[in-house]
Amino acid sequence: MIAHTKSADCCEIAQTEAVEDCLRTIFKLAGRNSVVTTSVLAEQLRVTPPTVSVMLKRLEASGLVTRSSNRHVRLTAHGERHATEVTRRHRLVETFLVEVLGLDWDEVHEEADVLEHALSDRLEARIDALLGHPTHDPHGDPIPSRTGEHSETWATPLADAAVGRRFRVDRVADDDSEVLRYLADRGIRPGAVLEVVRREPFGGPLWVRVGKQRHALGPLLTETVHGERI
Repeated sequence: MIAHTKSADCCEIAQTEAVEDCLRTIFKLAGRNSVVTTSVLAEQLRVTPPTVSVMLKRLEASGLVTRSSNRHVRLTAHGERHATEVTRRHRLVETFLVEVLGLDWDEVHEEADVLEHALSDRLEARIDALLGHPTHDPHGDPIPSRTGEHSETWATPLADAAVGRRFRVDRVADDDSEVLRYLADRGIRPGAVLEVVRREPFGGPLWVRVGKQRHALGPLLTETVHGERI
């Protein structure tokens, strides 16, 4: 396990890979307004609920999370600071892998999961400077600033876009590599402008036009893509 000495002075718990993964996952879920519970975290982290329970007890004892009477998990201000730090490293690494090493956006999430823990402050700063201090990663996720200023809110999902209107893609959830590949093959990435053509009834697909091509997107895809109605 890698422990970051830069966090040792303010926490009773070492900032190991497991701790950082848990904090970043809570941060990500909270940013989506998801209810964070032991079972949800276990599914996201791909570990057992008892393993998550042990981790949450340690995080709570160290003042990084709180748990309410209904067992919902929330980051404290201290925990959010550490979660923001690791989120910044993760998204900078994803951006570096795409823009410098030429990986595609569906290949970088798991790589960044590994590399984010080994990034020193000095290397983080050099990568940030090399990239020109980017504000968003390849999926459109905002990169927290070095000062900790950050807003993790999500824009309107494509599922809520009105028929006959245009929709600019700002952000795409990066949980599923196959979904990212499918969307990329259809030209749906941050910055793309879609025309919402038709919504099939009874839970059917949403038809969108990208350039000259029309595509039918099911609910999973339209909840994954977020942006602004224009």
